[in-house]
Amino acid sequence: MKYDVSKVREEFPALNRKFNGNPIIYLDNPAGTQVPNRVIKLMQTALVDYNANLGGFFKTSIDAEALVFDAHKIAAEFVNARDYHEIFFGQNMTSLTFMMTRSLAHEVQEGDEIVLTRMDHDANVAPWLLLAEDKGLTVKWIDLNPETCELDLENLDTVINDKTKIVAVNYASNLTGSITDVKHIIKAAKTVGALTYIDAVQYAPHGVIDVQDIDCDMLVCSSYKFYGPHHGIMWAKRSLLEKLKAYKVRASSDTLPGKFATGTESREALAGIIGALEHFEWVGSVFGGDLEAALSARSELQSNIQAGVREMAQYDIELAKHLIKGIKSVPGTRIIGIDNETAFNRRVPTVSFIQEGHHPDEIAKYMAKRGISIWSGHNYALEPVKRLGLTDKGGVIRVGPTHYNTLEEIDTFLNALEDFLKLH
Repeated sequence: MKYDVSKVREEFPALNRKFNGNPIIYLDNPAGTQVPNRVIKLMQTALVDYNANLGGFFKTSIDAEALVFDAHKIAAEFVNARDYHEIFFGQNMTSLTFMMTRSLAHEVQEGDEIVLTRMDHDANVAPWLLLAEDKGLTVKWIDLNPETCELDLENLDTVINDKTKIVAVNYASNLTGSITDVKHIIKAAKTVGALTYIDAVQYAPHGVIDVQDIDCDMLVCSSYKFYGPHHGIMWAKRSLLEKLKAYKVRASSDTLPGKFATGTESREALAGIIGALEHFEWVGSVFGGDLEAALSARSELQSNIQAGVREMAQYDIELAKHLIKGIKSVPGTRIIGIDNETAFNRRVPTVSFIQEGHHPDEIAKYMAKRGISIWSGHNYALEPVKRLGLTDKGGVIRVGPTHYNTLEEIDTFLNALEDFLKLH
């Protein structure tokens, strides 16, 4: 069946909301997406039917344990983990990263080096800087090329060396939209025995994640970026998790996956994660067509999830092409990211730009009055905003279509941008 955005939109009740009589246009998706009905229903069910702690002999506790198990299993399918024991959850990617830096502190010593990038969200920078400060580590940086808005990997062998212990890098930038060649970086890290930590938050809604294929050691993402609740998902190799020290209460389990669960997990959030991943599965089963593209799939569930991601991504990038072409046609604009269609396989549909003579907040406020949701500022991408010389200019205007947006909504935004410039 051909992709039908109207059918997809029926799944999202928030898309029926109106502002000043007109439907709200959600183009703020890089910061957080709306949720489909199945997420809402599963979260409500969890609060009614699974609202108990684990380990009891009564029905609600037993049912809650089954829910937690199901969440681990489907998340393992999502990232292609070998074992559901390699999955655990947390409040968000930032909290999980801070937690892991505390555990990894026992694996480094003064004089060791960690490698970060000038393209990352601060959630994959600040925790490592604090670790470096606490342990006396040296921080090395993979630079961001201001011309291409991609990471400069030409001198990677001088950044990653025998002293490197940890390499933390994003899979896709939440500012430029650039996709990182993580396999190249991971390969370089492995040659010196360094651990690799991948922030897949911005990539997860737009690309298939396969931790076996990229061969990283740790990967983290947040479900609210891909149509789920505000919660984080962490994967790491079982051998590493069994080795690392976990900071937990004495009564909690020493075995995986409970070893890194810091207290009672949110049943409703885990139910919502199941719902979000089932949404990928639904898209794949309805619109995915030929599933042979899901070559790494080990099950029908995983095959459908991967097919759903691919179908969404194909639609998303067409929206991004239309958006970028329209922005470039507006005088005084500059795309901060890849704007050549022949290279769109190296970006996600997160589109940032600046408008000459106007602070990004001005445009975001104007759009808000028109019922169009976008973001402005640094978007927590402190390093790339600084590297691109945009700090004093107020950062960027960021627009991010996803698989429930339409070409008509993109046109409405572009028309509003032109109206803004006529008025200002």
